Amino acid sequence: MIQITSIADMHAARRSLTGSVGLVPTMGYLHAGHIALATRARAENDHVIATIFVNPTQFGPNEDLAAYPRDLPRDLALLAEAGCDIVFTPTPEAVYPPGFQTYVTVEEVALPLEGARRPGHFRGVATVVAKLFNLARPTRAYFGQKDAQQARVIQTMALDLNFDLEVVVCPTVREPDGLAMSSRNAYLTPEQRRAAPVLHRALTAAQQAWMDGTRDPAQLRQCMLDVLAAEPLAAVEYVSAANAQSLAELHEPAREGVLLSLAVRIGRTRLIDNLVL
Repeated sequence: MIQITSIADMHAARRSLTGSVGLVPTMGYLHAGHIALATRARAENDHVIATIFVNPTQFGPNEDLAAYPRDLPRDLALLAEAGCDIVFTPTPEAVYPPGFQTYVTVEEVALPLEGARRPGHFRGVATVVAKLFNLARPTRAYFGQKDAQQARVIQTMALDLNFDLEVVVCPTVREPDGLAMSSRNAYLTPEQRRAAPVLHRALTAAQQAWMDGTRDPAQLRQCMLDVLAAEPLAAVEYVSAANAQSLAELHEPAREGVLLSLAVRIGRTRLIDNLVL
């Protein structure tokens, strides 16, 4: 495995590859969810390129850019073990040089949910992913279902801008108690960590209601809220039952394709999770 930091070297390395390429974009501080993406990319492609870049343009002014956890030596060891060929670790100055002024904006699917609460977030995501697509020119790019709206934004961008690749969305990897794996879980105190699985319990309660015949989106949302209300440390930002493709909030009964999602603060840590019905 080789580590590359410059744009020019990344272009040169990509030109040297023949056959299919799998791309695994990350912000580092890797967990088993990231490694599952890399492992699948290794199984499905001739070469695997991973990226580690804490992207400043997707963080808001009051978000945790400076405090975002980092451990590059550990990340590199994990990616090497997973079979990556190249790891691209650019600096912010390399990705956004002086005078940078071109951004990618995805419209409707980026507006609700996370987009409504984190203005500019998906503009930053779409821009950096478009740049990584141009640099790595992957056959397939791998993302986790845990960030469901991010995956939809990237799928839409890839389709609209005619990127010649497949966006592969892989299942959420969870802890034994159901908590979705996330780099931000490292912020949780032991007490908060014990409370955090309430997100998954809320989703699975609504899922069970669905399996029992409930089709009213308002009832599904209330089911999630009832579970969350029982956890004193949970401060709810939103619960949602939306169309899984458009991400528009549902108000009429639906038969399939419902995305249940929620954002909850446990202490100062903001957690998100989702399930598709």
